[in-house]
Amino acid sequence: MRVAADRNVCVGAGLCAMTAPAVFDQDEDGLVTVLKKEPQGAAELSAARQAGNICPSGAVKITE
Repeated sequence: MRVAADRNVCVGAGLCAMTAPAVFDQDEDGLVTVLKKEPQGAAELSAARQAGNICPSGAVKITE
């Protein structure tokens, strides 16, 4: 799995960082920052998928 985020689309809701804090964070402007482009382990993979599914702007992209 690979994780990417489009900061131009991000609205700063922070759901990604709350759902998968090992994978995502927010910068000083509140926009998504990817901490791990290739999450490892069942917990990180599951959290990253969930973050991609609930992102309100569609900024978080997950590719299998």
